[in-house]
Amino acid sequence: MSDAKGKTVLLQGNEACAMGAIFAGCRFFGGYPITPSTEIAEHLARKLPTVGGVFMQMEDEIASIASIIGASLTGIKSMTATSGPGFSLMQENLGLAAVLEAPVVIVNLMRSGASTGHPTGTGQGDLMQSRWGTHSDHPVVALAPATAQEMFDLTVKAFNIAEKLRVPVVLLPEAVVGHIREAVYIPAEGEMEVINRERPSSYDNLLFFKRDKSGVSHPPDLGTGFRPHFTGLTHDESGFFTAVADEVNAFTVGLNSKIDLHREFLTDYCEETVEDADILLVSFGITARACAYIVRALRKKGVKAGYFRPRIVWPFPEERLRQIAQHTHTFIVPELNLGQMRYAVQRIVGPEKRVVGINRVDGAMLTLDRLMEEIKEALA
Repeated sequence: MSDAKGKTVLLQGNEACAMGAIFAGCRFFGGYPITPSTEIAEHLARKLPTVGGVFMQMEDEIASIASIIGASLTGIKSMTATSGPGFSLMQENLGLAAVLEAPVVIVNLMRSGASTGHPTGTGQGDLMQSRWGTHSDHPVVALAPATAQEMFDLTVKAFNIAEKLRVPVVLLPEAVVGHIREAVYIPAEGEMEVINRERPSSYDNLLFFKRDKSGVSHPPDLGTGFRPHFTGLTHDESGFFTAVADEVNAFTVGLNSKIDLHREFLTDYCEETVEDADILLVSFGITARACAYIVRALRKKGVKAGYFRPRIVWPFPEERLRQIAQHTHTFIVPELNLGQMRYAVQRIVGPEKRVVGINRVDGAMLTLDRLMEEIKEALA
């Protein structure tokens, strides 16, 4: 990768993701091969040893996420990559990462269908799972790249968010974004911000999990001389289990408040011609690229259409969507599932607004012709 820095190169989306991880400082990958994410593992298997990192193929996806949590607790930036059923297997340990406040990145290349489904088909059916897949109240951030360039850029951003807030971060590209080949600019050293976790040199009364003013705790890395106690149980500021009601409440609320306290940092969206839009196309990932084209075509025909694409889908950029909803009467939500983002949009804009879904779940993308046809029907 050093030869590519400061240059534009032709890359597959999965390769761009792997290169973004190395640029961000990832030095451990634990994973298990699964279509359509395997190229990430293959690329990192070749490249990580050249930068002093470690690639480890695990026996399954449960062990994969467990391994990156362990590596993260020692201070190493860590990542895994999977798809569909593998992401489902990771859900319990995703919750563990949230409770341990272990910064990890999980790349979930979305394919089509429940269970084993359609492994070589593309889809967007894991949107809700990325937020609500693991049990109870927990913090998580999910980013949705739409291009090979964003596979690089948002992988770096995913690591930055994980390190700054000490949360698990999910990258949600579709299979087609992982396999697309496009020009990708690789920034030179120092050209893109890379955030490393805060490492205090001392702790008052060994309260390793005491939160700072920004709501983040900064437990020490294992092996640095401190002796923190890490547990998946509800714990007090010392890190040990507590069943005291006030302490359990403080732990749960504090753990989740990191998202709300950093809303500005976690708001990332693209929009086009929304100021006077009567109709707004809301989508994410690869489907949003078609939506942008459609909006420009509608504008040429005199239709006041706009385009809104969250790049960080969780937390959803609710405030901005509500602002747009003040003057927009119809929201059209194309997606490669049966309406997962549509539910979120309807909740945000309210029942008085018209929200129309355009859906496809056969493993292929929504075509421009079908989008235009269904949008015309919705506007008739």
